[in-house]
Amino acid sequence: MQEHPMALTAVALRIEHIGRAVNRVVEWSCAALIAAMILVVWLGVSGRYLTESGFSWTEELARYLMIWAALLAVSCAAWWREHVGLDLLPSRLPPAPRRLLKLVIDGATVLFFVFMCLYGIDMTVEGRTQFSTLFGLSMALPFAAVPVSSALAAFQFGVRLITDLSELPRTEVAAAPY
Repeated sequence: MQEHPMALTAVALRIEHIGRAVNRVVEWSCAALIAAMILVVWLGVSGRYLTESGFSWTEELARYLMIWAALLAVSCAAWWREHVGLDLLPSRLPPAPRRLLKLVIDGATVLFFVFMCLYGIDMTVEGRTQFSTLFGLSMALPFAAVPVSSALAAFQFGVRLITDLSELPRTEVAAAPY
């Protein structure tokens, strides 16, 4: 591997550290949301058998929790590079074009998620005047999952882009323990 300018490597390592910390918070948030969703679904099912009518709000709340957890998990997949990708073309390229393609794809992905964040902000603002059926809750909160998760995904793909540009070895990047 070639020598890296010390300043770029130091910046990339710092950004990598921040990305790891953000991912840790998001992973724990997803775990808490999924645990809450399981509890709400369990309460809904058991309530249906205990009261014969159940709780009408459990399905809607479970849906909102699932949406938030699933969308937040996108940034975790970006952090671990576990997002869906097609490796047919890159695997057949020599190292230099493969690296360039990876950087272009990472850059395009960052731009896509920035666009989704901006679109999601508009959607969330418009959702302030819409209300959920059972809770009477403004739909801005459920809709906010789109810009929040998109911003996190753009950030994590940006971290990967920077670490790829600096060519940090993979063992330095993601193998560090929490």
